[in-house]
Amino acid sequence: MTPITLALLIFGIMLLLMVIRVPIAGAMFLAGTAGFILQTGVTPYLNFLNNLAFARLANYDLSVIPLFILMGHFATQGGISKALFQFAAAVMGRFKGGLAMGAVLACGAFGAICGSSVATAATITGVALPEMKRHGYSGRLSTGTLAAGGTLGILIPPSVPLVIYAILTEQNIAKLFAAAMMPGIIAMVGYMIAIAIYVRVVPGQAPDSEEVEKLTFESLKGILPIATIFVIVFGGIYAGFFTPTEGAAVGASSTFVAALLKRELTWAKFLHCFHATAISAAMIFMIFMGADVMNASLARTQVPGQLAELVVSMNLAPLMVVSGILLLYVVLGAVMDELSMLLLTIPIFFPIIMKLDFGMTPEYTAIWFGIMVLMTVGFGMLAPPVGLNVYVVNGMAKDVPLSESYKGIMPFLISDTLRTLLLLFFPGITLFLIPYLT
Repeated sequence: MTPITLALLIFGIMLLLMVIRVPIAGAMFLAGTAGFILQTGVTPYLNFLNNLAFARLANYDLSVIPLFILMGHFATQGGISKALFQFAAAVMGRFKGGLAMGAVLACGAFGAICGSSVATAATITGVALPEMKRHGYSGRLSTGTLAAGGTLGILIPPSVPLVIYAILTEQNIAKLFAAAMMPGIIAMVGYMIAIAIYVRVVPGQAPDSEEVEKLTFESLKGILPIATIFVIVFGGIYAGFFTPTEGAAVGASSTFVAALLKRELTWAKFLHCFHATAISAAMIFMIFMGADVMNASLARTQVPGQLAELVVSMNLAPLMVVSGILLLYVVLGAVMDELSMLLLTIPIFFPIIMKLDFGMTPEYTAIWFGIMVLMTVGFGMLAPPVGLNVYVVNGMAKDVPLSESYKGIMPFLISDTLRTLLLLFFPGITLFLIPYLT
């Protein structure tokens, strides 16, 4: 069996297992196991497994993942999201479609202490959707806005997928966070512009006038916890007071204190935060180990290295190669979640990117590619036929057909496409903050 045939067989087994609804971690583990044993036999495979869990989970940098997840759960269960949305709605309420713009602003701010796309979408939907319905927004615009706004949870730092990318590619987490800030702001502004255009072009999607609360000192207090936590965590990281991992611990502690001050964090909610964090972290670490077996099996076929050499020898324009990879991520987003995609594909695509000349240093190339991948992963969270964020938000809007929610995300997909093209052709927009913040 040729190496390429074996690699295709490994991928085929994985996809077959996914079709019969085997969890993605198990699908990668079993497919990788089959490929590994076919190449080396049982004994070398068992020796590899002997050190697998410790080699992966003993990595100190991995502790940042459960800490940021815990930070997000404290924010969700502590009632911070409701006050945040009220503030955002008061700021944007004077514009047509202002409540929808406020929901996007709230998603962006909540993403600054969450790090999860689905959690951001679900949390802000819980407080924003009833208000949008009450003010006469269509189900299409409401669910589309909240699904798209949720993607800001992984684009605006902290971001769990970005941490995973940093670990896989051995890049500086703080520099990746700095690089993600401007794309995150552009995404948030782009979504609000899309709303402003959409409600004027398509009639009946938003009320002509809205009665929202005026911006007062009381509503201003809603933004203070998140602003304070953001300044403490990222100010401390970039000022050199602590590492990103220590910053995650400080952030989780600060968010816990903020939740206590809101007086909405009951003992049951407190336990739920740790229970949910343990489940999420265990799932991520299992995917890590499944991907490690899969990637080790593929590495032994030498196909990833041969693929990199083949791409370089074809003398294709570097931007053409990146564009092809990003399009592949959009396709993969229809069948896989963002973490599985990163863990499975980065070991294959990253060496290809690093062999191409983009006119930047290797470090800046790696950071820029990470942000491009992150944005494309966010695109996959919205794009049909799956679009996990769309399913999550639509599941909370019982009276809105799924087809309407998919129609609602179309303006935001256009915004995503334009933003991706902008940052693809002008990498400096992504990178210019790094020298100032690191």
